[in-house]
Amino acid sequence: MQPAFRPVVAAVRDRVPDVYGQRLHSAYLYGSIPRGTARVGRSDLDLLVALWDEPADTDRQDARDLGTRLDREFDQVDGVGTLLYGRERLLSDLERYDLGWFVACLCTPLLGPDLAAHLPRYRPEDPLLARETNGDLAHLLPRWRERIAAAPDTEAARRPLVRFMSRHLVRTGFTLVMGRRRGWTSDLHEMAAAFGAYYPARAAQLRAAAGYGYEPVGDRVVLRSYVDDLGPWLAGEYARVHGVKAPRP
Repeated sequence: MQPAFRPVVAAVRDRVPDVYGQRLHSAYLYGSIPRGTARVGRSDLDLLVALWDEPADTDRQDARDLGTRLDREFDQVDGVGTLLYGRERLLSDLERYDLGWFVACLCTPLLGPDLAAHLPRYRPEDPLLARETNGDLAHLLPRWRERIAAAPDTEAARRPLVRFMSRHLVRTGFTLVMGRRRGWTSDLHEMAAAFGAYYPARAAQLRAAAGYGYEPVGDRVVLRSYVDDLGPWLAGEYARVHGVKAPRP
Protein backbone atom coordinates (compact mmCIF):
# COMPACT_ATOMS: atom_id res chain seq x y z
CA MET A 1 0.00 0.00 0.00
CA GLN A 2 1.31 3.45 -0.90
CA PRO A 3 2.11 5.68 2.10
CA ALA A 4 -0.41 8.33 0.99
CA PHE A 5 -3.33 6.00 1.69
CA ARG A 6 -2.22 4.72 5.09
CA PRO A 7 -4.02 7.50 7.04
CA VAL A 8 -7.30 6.67 5.28
CA VAL A 9 -6.97 2.97 6.01
CA ALA A 10 -6.03 3.71 9.62
CA ALA A 11 -9.17 5.82 9.97
CA VAL A 12 -11.29 3.00 8.55
CA ARG A 13 -9.71 0.53 10.98
CA ASP A 14 -10.52 2.85 13.90
CA ARG A 15 -14.02 3.90 12.90
CA VAL A 16 -15.70 0.77 11.56
CA PRO A 17 -15.73 -0.86 15.05
CA ASP A 18 -17.19 2.35 16.46
CA VAL A 19 -20.06 2.15 13.97
CA TYR A 20 -20.95 -1.53 14.36
CA GLY A 21 -19.60 -2.45 17.79
CA GLN A 22 -19.95 -6.07 18.87
CA ARG A 23 -21.95 -6.88 15.73
CA LEU A 24 -18.82 -6.48 13.60
CA HIS A 25 -17.28 -9.79 12.55
CA SER A 26 -14.59 -8.63 10.10
CA ALA A 27 -13.69 -6.03 7.49
CA TYR A 28 -11.70 -6.20 4.27
CA LEU A 29 -10.18 -3.93 1.67
CA TYR A 30 -10.27 -4.68 -2.03
CA GLY A 31 -9.43 -2.86 -5.24
CA SER A 32 -6.53 -0.58 -6.06
CA ILE A 33 -5.56 0.57 -2.55
CA PRO A 34 -4.51 -2.82 -1.12
CA ARG A 35 -3.17 -3.77 -4.54
CA GLY A 36 -0.80 -0.78 -4.44
CA THR A 37 -1.96 0.77 -7.73
CA ALA A 38 -4.25 3.53 -6.39
CA ARG A 39 -3.81 7.11 -7.60
CA VAL A 40 -3.97 9.94 -5.11
CA GLY A 41 -7.12 11.99 -5.57
CA ARG A 42 -8.43 9.68 -8.31
CA SER A 43 -9.02 6.27 -6.75
CA ASP A 44 -11.84 5.34 -4.42
CA LEU A 45 -11.57 3.18 -1.32
CA ASP A 46 -13.40 -0.15 -1.54
CA LEU A 47 -14.45 -1.81 1.71
CA LEU A 48 -16.36 -4.97 2.60
CA VAL A 49 -17.81 -5.31 6.10
CA ALA A 50 -19.14 -8.59 7.53
CA LEU A 51 -21.53 -8.47 10.49
CA TRP A 52 -22.42 -11.38 12.75
CA ASP A 53 -26.06 -10.94 11.73
CA GLU A 54 -27.78 -9.69 8.60
CA PRO A 55 -27.53 -5.92 8.06
CA ALA A 56 -30.60 -3.72 8.19
CA ASP A 57 -31.32 -0.56 6.22
CA THR A 58 -30.00 1.51 9.11
CA ASP A 59 -26.70 -0.38 8.94
CA ARG A 60 -26.40 0.40 5.25
CA GLN A 61 -27.12 4.05 5.92
CA ASP A 62 -24.43 4.05 8.61
CA ALA A 63 -21.99 2.66 6.03
CA ARG A 64 -22.91 5.41 3.56
CA ASP A 65 -22.56 8.08 6.24
CA LEU A 66 -19.13 6.77 7.24
CA GLY A 67 -18.04 6.75 3.61
CA THR A 68 -19.23 10.32 3.13
CA ARG A 69 -17.28 11.51 6.17
CA LEU A 70 -14.11 9.75 5.07
CA ASP A 71 -14.43 11.10 1.53
CA ARG A 72 -14.76 14.66 2.83
CA GLU A 73 -11.88 14.30 5.28
CA PHE A 74 -9.30 12.65 3.05
CA ASP A 75 -8.44 14.22 -0.30
CA GLN A 76 -6.42 11.11 -1.17
CA VAL A 77 -9.58 9.23 -2.15
CA ASP A 78 -12.37 9.99 -4.58
CA GLY A 79 -15.25 8.31 -2.82
CA VAL A 80 -15.67 5.38 -0.43
CA GLY A 81 -17.81 2.38 -1.31
CA THR A 82 -18.83 -0.22 1.28
CA LEU A 83 -20.31 -3.68 0.73
CA LEU A 84 -22.18 -4.87 3.83
CA TYR A 85 -23.22 -8.50 4.45
CA GLY A 86 -23.96 -10.91 7.25
CA ARG A 87 -21.38 -13.59 8.04
CA GLU A 88 -23.78 -16.46 7.39
CA ARG A 89 -24.63 -15.20 3.92
CA LEU A 90 -20.97 -14.87 2.97
CA LEU A 91 -20.37 -18.47 4.05
CA SER A 92 -23.62 -19.90 2.67
CA ASP A 93 -23.74 -22.60 0.00
CA LEU A 94 -25.62 -20.21 -2.28
CA GLU A 95 -22.83 -17.60 -2.13
CA ARG A 96 -19.87 -19.99 -2.01
CA TYR A 97 -18.98 -19.33 -5.65
CA ASP A 98 -19.84 -15.64 -5.65
CA LEU A 99 -19.41 -13.59 -2.50
CA GLY A 100 -17.40 -16.33 -0.83
CA TRP A 101 -14.94 -16.45 -3.70
CA PHE A 102 -14.75 -12.67 -3.69
CA VAL A 103 -13.81 -12.57 0.00
CA ALA A 104 -11.33 -15.43 -0.23
CA CYS A 105 -9.55 -14.42 -3.44
CA LEU A 106 -9.94 -10.67 -4.00
CA CYS A 107 -10.18 -9.16 -0.52
CA THR A 108 -7.42 -8.21 1.95
CA PRO A 109 -8.27 -8.72 5.66
CA LEU A 110 -8.33 -5.50 7.68
CA LEU A 111 -10.22 -6.32 10.91
CA GLY A 112 -11.35 -9.50 12.65
CA PRO A 113 -10.99 -13.18 11.75
CA ASP A 114 -10.57 -13.92 8.05
CA LEU A 115 -13.59 -15.73 6.59
CA ALA A 116 -11.33 -17.27 3.94
CA ALA A 117 -10.37 -19.89 6.54
CA HIS A 118 -13.90 -21.33 6.18
CA LEU A 119 -14.01 -21.27 2.38
CA PRO A 120 -12.67 -23.75 -0.19
CA ARG A 121 -9.67 -23.46 -2.46
CA TYR A 122 -11.04 -22.08 -5.72
CA ARG A 123 -9.99 -23.03 -9.25
CA PRO A 124 -10.36 -20.38 -11.99
CA GLU A 125 -11.29 -23.02 -14.55
CA ASP A 126 -14.38 -24.09 -12.59
CA PRO A 127 -17.44 -23.17 -14.74
CA LEU A 128 -19.61 -22.99 -11.62
CA LEU A 129 -17.42 -20.12 -10.38
CA ALA A 130 -17.88 -18.21 -13.64
CA ARG A 131 -21.64 -18.77 -13.67
CA GLU A 132 -22.20 -17.72 -10.08
CA THR A 133 -20.00 -14.63 -10.08
CA ASN A 134 -21.45 -12.74 -13.03
CA GLY A 135 -24.14 -14.85 -14.65
CA ASP A 136 -26.89 -12.39 -13.73
CA LEU A 137 -26.10 -9.50 -16.07
CA ALA A 138 -29.32 -9.91 -18.07
CA HIS A 139 -31.26 -9.61 -14.81
CA LEU A 140 -29.41 -6.41 -13.89
CA LEU A 141 -29.71 -4.51 -17.17
CA PRO A 142 -33.36 -3.39 -16.69
CA ARG A 143 -32.39 -1.92 -13.29
CA TRP A 144 -29.45 -0.13 -14.90
CA ARG A 145 -31.77 1.43 -17.47
CA GLU A 146 -34.03 2.65 -14.66
CA ARG A 147 -31.07 4.17 -12.80
CA ILE A 148 -29.90 5.97 -15.94
CA ALA A 149 -33.38 7.35 -16.62
CA ALA A 150 -33.79 8.51 -13.01
CA ALA A 151 -30.38 10.20 -12.72
CA PRO A 152 -30.27 14.02 -12.85
CA ASP A 153 -29.20 15.31 -16.25
CA THR A 154 -25.75 16.39 -15.10
CA GLU A 155 -22.23 15.18 -15.71
CA ALA A 156 -21.61 14.88 -11.98
CA ALA A 157 -24.67 12.68 -11.43
CA ARG A 158 -23.82 10.33 -14.30
CA ARG A 159 -20.14 9.90 -13.41
CA PRO A 160 -20.72 7.41 -10.54
CA LEU A 161 -23.00 5.37 -12.80
CA VAL A 162 -20.33 5.20 -15.48
CA ARG A 163 -17.74 4.09 -12.93
CA PHE A 164 -19.98 1.42 -11.43
CA MET A 165 -21.28 0.00 -14.71
CA SER A 166 -17.87 0.12 -16.37
CA ARG A 167 -16.34 -1.93 -13.58
CA HIS A 168 -19.17 -4.43 -13.57
CA LEU A 169 -18.97 -4.99 -17.32
CA VAL A 170 -15.20 -5.40 -17.29
CA ARG A 171 -15.38 -7.90 -14.45
CA THR A 172 -18.10 -9.80 -16.28
CA GLY A 173 -16.00 -9.88 -19.43
CA PHE A 174 -13.05 -11.17 -17.45
CA THR A 175 -14.92 -13.96 -15.67
CA LEU A 176 -16.30 -15.00 -19.06
CA VAL A 177 -12.75 -16.01 -20.06
CA MET A 178 -11.21 -16.57 -16.62
CA GLY A 179 -11.20 -20.34 -16.97
CA ARG A 180 -9.24 -20.21 -20.21
CA ARG A 181 -6.80 -17.72 -18.71
CA ARG A 182 -6.43 -19.96 -15.62
CA GLY A 183 -6.03 -17.16 -13.13
CA TRP A 184 -7.69 -14.07 -11.72
CA THR A 185 -6.85 -10.45 -11.14
CA SER A 186 -8.59 -7.37 -9.77
CA ASP A 187 -6.89 -4.93 -12.16
CA LEU A 188 -9.41 -3.68 -14.72
CA HIS A 189 -6.84 -3.19 -17.47
CA GLU A 190 -5.55 -6.73 -17.03
CA MET A 191 -9.13 -7.98 -17.10
CA ALA A 192 -9.88 -6.17 -20.35
CA ALA A 193 -6.67 -7.45 -21.95
CA ALA A 194 -7.52 -11.05 -21.00
CA PHE A 195 -11.01 -10.67 -22.45
CA GLY A 196 -9.70 -9.08 -25.66
CA ALA A 197 -7.45 -12.05 -26.37
CA TYR A 198 -10.57 -14.19 -26.89
CA TYR A 199 -13.04 -11.59 -28.17
CA PRO A 200 -11.04 -9.20 -30.38
CA ALA A 201 -14.17 -7.71 -31.98
CA ARG A 202 -15.24 -6.38 -28.55
CA ALA A 203 -11.78 -5.72 -27.13
CA ALA A 204 -11.79 -1.96 -27.74
CA GLN A 205 -15.12 -1.56 -25.91
CA LEU A 206 -13.86 -3.35 -22.83
CA ARG A 207 -10.56 -1.46 -22.87
CA ALA A 208 -12.51 1.80 -22.90
CA ALA A 209 -14.75 0.56 -20.08
CA ALA A 210 -11.66 -0.30 -18.01
CA GLY A 211 -10.43 3.25 -18.44
CA TYR A 212 -13.79 4.66 -17.38
CA GLY A 213 -13.77 2.33 -14.39
CA TYR A 214 -10.77 4.25 -13.08
CA GLU A 215 -11.46 7.69 -14.55
CA PRO A 216 -15.19 7.94 -15.25
CA VAL A 217 -16.88 10.53 -17.42
CA GLY A 218 -20.49 11.59 -16.96
CA ASP A 219 -21.45 10.82 -20.55
CA ARG A 220 -24.98 9.64 -21.28
CA VAL A 221 -23.82 8.15 -24.61
CA VAL A 222 -21.43 5.84 -22.74
CA LEU A 223 -24.22 4.70 -20.44
CA ARG A 224 -26.60 4.04 -23.31
CA SER A 225 -23.94 2.01 -25.10
CA TYR A 226 -23.62 -0.16 -22.01
CA VAL A 227 -27.31 -1.00 -21.69
CA ASP A 228 -28.16 -1.07 -25.41
CA ASP A 229 -25.10 -2.75 -26.92
CA LEU A 230 -22.21 -4.08 -24.84
CA GLY A 231 -24.30 -5.21 -21.88
CA PRO A 232 -26.93 -7.21 -23.83
CA TRP A 233 -24.26 -8.84 -25.99
CA LEU A 234 -22.17 -9.78 -22.96
CA ALA A 235 -25.21 -11.15 -21.10
CA GLY A 236 -26.15 -13.33 -24.05
CA GLU A 237 -22.62 -14.65 -24.56
CA TYR A 238 -22.24 -15.31 -20.85
CA ALA A 239 -25.47 -17.33 -20.74
CA ARG A 240 -24.37 -19.29 -23.80
CA VAL A 241 -20.95 -20.15 -22.39
CA HIS A 242 -21.59 -20.50 -18.65
CA GLY A 243 -25.33 -20.43 -18.03
CA VAL A 244 -27.38 -18.21 -15.74
CA LYS A 245 -26.66 -17.50 -12.09
CA ALA A 246 -28.85 -19.23 -9.52
CA PRO A 247 -31.66 -16.92 -8.31
CA ARG A 248 -31.20 -15.11 -5.01
CA PRO A 249 -33.98 -14.44 -2.52
